Amino acid sequence: MRRTGPYHRQALVDAVRIVTGLDTTTEGIPVHGMLDPDILTLMLQSAGYADDQIRKVLPAIFTAAEDVYEAAVPELRDRCCPGVPPLLAELHERRIPVALVTGNLTRIGWRKLERAGLHHFFRFGAFGEMAATRGGLARLAIERARSEGLIDGDANISLIGDAPQDVRAAQENRIQSIAVRTGITPPGDLEACRPDYLLDDLTQLHMSII
Repeated sequence: MRRTGPYHRQALVDAVRIVTGLDTTTEGIPVHGMLDPDILTLMLQSAGYADDQIRKVLPAIFTAAEDVYEAAVPELRDRCCPGVPPLLAELHERRIPVALVTGNLTRIGWRKLERAGLHHFFRFGAFGEMAATRGGLARLAIERARSEGLIDGDANISLIGDAPQDVRAAQENRIQSIAVRTGITPPGDLEACRPDYLLDDLTQLHMSII
């Protein structure tokens, strides 16, 4: 999705204020491709919090951010990137399991998909608070898919994303990387990561790639 409004960023800012009383901002933080816990950590560090203080307050901030976002986010069905709904529908029809790997906190990620009308296409998710890196999240998703019998050891696995972190996560896990230019990644940055496939948008994705 793109241009989903200020609701996610604002939820993080509001959550910090609710839990700590601090006025913080996401300005100056390159949030694209980052995990929510990392964004919140940088916000708190900028406000003068020490690492031990941050560790103590983050769980409560996670909950507050999820509460704020769930209550505030509007309908997002018109914010889907080109080709996304048809691709998910075709994968579902072919019974190809799909998991969400995102830096969003769990309830924020699911709520975003619900408001876009896409949540029912995803079997499960790996979310920002579950691992320290996006590569770690991808690894969790792969392990869960295998443990639930959704894929076997020889399955072709692809990670689709619009940020360099997505490409690196796929490479770390030795799975196929499919990068799309529908995000806000500067020109040339995705090429520099050398994804297996680089598309303008998902209307260009042929099922033979998957």
